[in-house]
Amino acid sequence: MTLTPIELLRQQAPAFRPVVALSEGSDPRIVSGALAAHAAGLSDIILVGTKTEIEAELQAQGAAPGDGISVHDPSTSALTEEFAAIYYDLRKHKGVDAATARSAAETPLVYAAMLVRTDRASGTVGGAVHTTGDVVRTAIQVIGLAPDAGLVSSFFLMYPPEPTAPEARAMLYSDCGLVIDPTPSELAHIAAASAQSARAILREEPSLAMLSFSTKGSAKHPGVDKVTEATRILLEHHPDLHVDGELQFDAAYHAPVGQRKAPGSTVAGKANVMIFPNLDAGNIGYKITQRIGGFMAIGPVLQGLARPSNDLSRGCSAEDVEQMIAVTALQALGT
Repeated sequence: MTLTPIELLRQQAPAFRPVVALSEGSDPRIVSGALAAHAAGLSDIILVGTKTEIEAELQAQGAAPGDGISVHDPSTSALTEEFAAIYYDLRKHKGVDAATARSAAETPLVYAAMLVRTDRASGTVGGAVHTTGDVVRTAIQVIGLAPDAGLVSSFFLMYPPEPTAPEARAMLYSDCGLVIDPTPSELAHIAAASAQSARAILREEPSLAMLSFSTKGSAKHPGVDKVTEATRILLEHHPDLHVDGELQFDAAYHAPVGQRKAPGSTVAGKANVMIFPNLDAGNIGYKITQRIGGFMAIGPVLQGLARPSNDLSRGCSAEDVEQMIAVTALQALGT
């Protein structure tokens, strides 16, 4: 069975120790998740925010800054001037002046992203307090897109419950959180990024199903055409990928149905990466899998960025924070 991110990192004990910067460093859930991640050996931690508030929360949880756990206050940090200059260079074409750049560099979201951009951190996590829009916007502006990424998208990691049916497996669902109605080209970019994410986090060779309400021409509709065109584009640019489409979910997931509906397909019945045609389908699909199927859902995880940056739900728990730290560390190790 595929290991969760926490289990995988505990098992492999990588020689390179990732450093994850947390932009909401005084939030009790962030501190609790960070302490658990550090204690488990998943990563070193940088807590970003007001120093007095972070140290007070650490003390309340029986901890203090020390080996592997550091505190950065953007209002007093020696790095802030450097980060302000970088931000100014990045954003001056948008009318940002030096004073505005300085103010931005003093915000924890920008400061944490700058730690990643300048190789002082392996990745960053935020969103327990800030909105998804703020987290994603900052990541795009400061960290930037990966080469050939095309766009930033997201995915959920879906882990089956125990005990489980013999065919149940860990899967990656994309995009379930960001891109509302991707074009064929965008859908191909999402699929390519998802394949890389599966290798980095599931540590499995990706087998991609381009999902639709049709399997191999069983229905005719512009929505089906979008998926078949996305599959064509994907194979044109990534002929090495193990991908098939268009496939209905049952044909992609359940081997007997896949053999009937898509005979000869090497993906049908075996897919571990499910690419949904739009956000409606993806969001509904992962929640059905989670709530009715009992799968554990970790995400949304961001992909398509030059370096790892991830978003938390504002309703997240400390356990969610620890899992996302592990995901971010795996992304850093996989790049």
